Amino acid sequence: MALSTHDAFAAGGGRNRRRYGRGRRGALSEINVTPLVDVMLVLLIIFMISAPLLTAGVPVELPKTEAGAMQDVPDPITVSIRANGSIYIGDRAVPFANLSPQLKAMAADTTRPIYVRADKAATYEVVARVMASLSTSGFSSINLITDTGGPSSGGEEKERS
Repeated sequence: MALSTHDAFAAGGGRNRRRYGRGRRGALSEINVTPLVDVMLVLLIIFMISAPLLTAGVPVELPKTEAGAMQDVPDPITVSIRANGSIYIGDRAVPFANLSPQLKAMAADTTRPIYVRADKAATYEVVARVMASLSTSGFSSINLITDTGGPSSGGEEKERS
């Protein structure tokens, strides 16, 4: 008569196996996700804090308008004008005479969008000169950036006393 493997364990071989098997731990079949959640929350907080700092390099106080938000553009060039009239490309200060040559060097394609961010205290003359320089340099997509939530154009603004 031939014994199968089940018969060998039933005949007494199983007792020794069970005795030695009690001290060993089985494979852990569940993944502990608590450390993963902790790391993800820390990364979320870091990105929430750092995201507003990445929007623009030069702090300006934008005028408020009722215009809606624009769609995100993949890689625009940002020209900022501060209240004192200084001009920046990205976060680098640029004299007005070098504005057009530096923008042409940065953008091989003149259809690349340019965002002009002018402080609300900047003079109209400086903003107009920058816009004219961009236009005569051949750039066709020039956008003025403002804050939303300004007065509506349909009614008159109330005077404050």
